Amino acid sequence: MTVAPDLGAPLGDAAARLILDGFEAGRHAFAALTDRAQQRFERRQWREGQQDSVARLALYEDFVSRVVVSLSALFNDKGAARPHWPSVRKAFLRLAGDRDDLELALTFFSSAARRYFGTVGVDSDIEFLETPASPAPQATIARRLPFRDSIESLVRDILGVAAFSVGWEDLARDVRLASERIDRAIGSAVLDSADIVTAVFFRNTSAYIVGRLNPADGPPMPVVVALRHDDGSGGITVDAVLLTEDDVSVVFSYTRSYFSVAVASPKALVEFLQLVLPHKPLADLYIAIGHHKRGKTELYRALLERQRTTTELFDFVPGAHGMVMIVFAMPSAEQVFKVLRDRFAYPKSITREGVMSKYQLVFEHDRAGRLVDAQEFIFLEFDRRRFAPSLLEELEAQARQSVYVGSDRIVLRHVYTERRVTPLDVYLRSASMDDAVRAVLDYGAAVRDLASTNIFPGDLLLKNFGVTRHGRVVFYDYDEILLLTDCRFRRMPEARDDIEAYSEQPWFSVAEGDVFPEEFGAFLGLTGALRESFMARHRDLLDVDFWRARQDAIRAGAVVDLFPYASDQRLRPLSAPQPLS
Repeated sequence: MTVAPDLGAPLGDAAARLILDGFEAGRHAFAALTDRAQQRFERRQWREGQQDSVARLALYEDFVSRVVVSLSALFNDKGAARPHWPSVRKAFLRLAGDRDDLELALTFFSSAARRYFGTVGVDSDIEFLETPASPAPQATIARRLPFRDSIESLVRDILGVAAFSVGWEDLARDVRLASERIDRAIGSAVLDSADIVTAVFFRNTSAYIVGRLNPADGPPMPVVVALRHDDGSGGITVDAVLLTEDDVSVVFSYTRSYFSVAVASPKALVEFLQLVLPHKPLADLYIAIGHHKRGKTELYRALLERQRTTTELFDFVPGAHGMVMIVFAMPSAEQVFKVLRDRFAYPKSITREGVMSKYQLVFEHDRAGRLVDAQEFIFLEFDRRRFAPSLLEELEAQARQSVYVGSDRIVLRHVYTERRVTPLDVYLRSASMDDAVRAVLDYGAAVRDLASTNIFPGDLLLKNFGVTRHGRVVFYDYDEILLLTDCRFRRMPEARDDIEAYSEQPWFSVAEGDVFPEEFGAFLGLTGALRESFMARHRDLLDVDFWRARQDAIRAGAVVDLFPYASDQRLRPLSAPQPLS
């Protein structure tokens, strides 16, 4: 898309129009892929749905790059463009000011402007730092469903919001089971109504109806109805009904892939979701519904506000220092920053570009509730005084490619941010025995879940896994992550003599991608009751057969959708996983 502006118009108007045209073209492409998610669900086209999700992630950068090319064609050089830019901003706001997706348009404008001018830090003359007040969105996000005569009637109305072109396997059964679940949850409360988002949320092989229940006397409560359309079923089924903020928060977790949900006004949707999940950061909600660039804008704004309202310094996060990344944060912040070291200590052999490709793999892959979402930033600028001296010393000595350390400012040329979790090894040091056992068992479950989605962590050390506030174990250190199908799982060869048996170095050839599961036990760092508990539940992780069986299933096209709720929250037992169509 190279836009041909009207050169008879003032340059400011022409530049504003080509940026808006680029934004609208990108939004159209985004909407086309998002709208198709319902068809994929109805037709059980799981593989095609995954491909659509990956394609959608690439759209933003593609359309920003096209606009930058158009700007370069419009202006002779950046120096010539700079005097026109205030009029470009003014014209863009005039053209886009009444849009339901104004905040997305302004983020796109800022991305294109920063890319074109090579902005470091923030520049209020170039980008939009604040979103101007705009008219209330015209789009209808939620529908109020009055309580008529029974919970079953209300559940039927809730399910009716989802207008599928295929039928239900057994609607009467699912209405009854869902009603019983709601009846138990509300106790003696009397329902007045339900507010339900009119668009269905799609992700992987599942669909979700999202809203809240309104008691006649009491605060609203969240409601998420999880839907399935399994191969071999006679139609769509209700799989679970989630009715607490914690349970619904997990559905919108930063360890899950982004939803496809077709709405004209993302802002209106996010505002409604904040009513359902008041403790969920604004950035998380934008990211969860697929607008990760807007989410990054909100993350950065929250960071600037924290710097304005606190005197906290950036410092190392607790836990072992990594050989690949320097990780730091403000003590009370929910986000950590990760910058690449200039050189990686032995035995790391990966390159800088290789590490970045691993993070891109995670960005595009099904995170399955076990991989922490990472957002990539470039050219963030901070006051040097906001960094602890020891952190400054390490950044200057070991991360010159990623960080510029000046006399009064710090520029993070390239950085990833992730949600803060407690490193598993740190967690185990202070946890009660019951909590420690629970975490160790979930660590094994995390490794299994990742394997089911074609991911091998590479490095299974406890320090590379973390514990979320919900007590769930997740993986966050990606420099050695691999597709499971790219690994060769081997048994340890038997030593032929004592020299080989007691050799400190491998006496057999080991190629890149070779993995020896029998060695895992030596690297876990678990002792006593924790090791016994892990082995009792997960000993097969040390067996080649487990890994090869997972590889065979993936190569045969099997898909396992790892649900954001426990098995005991399902209305009925789940049938065996079905192959991708």
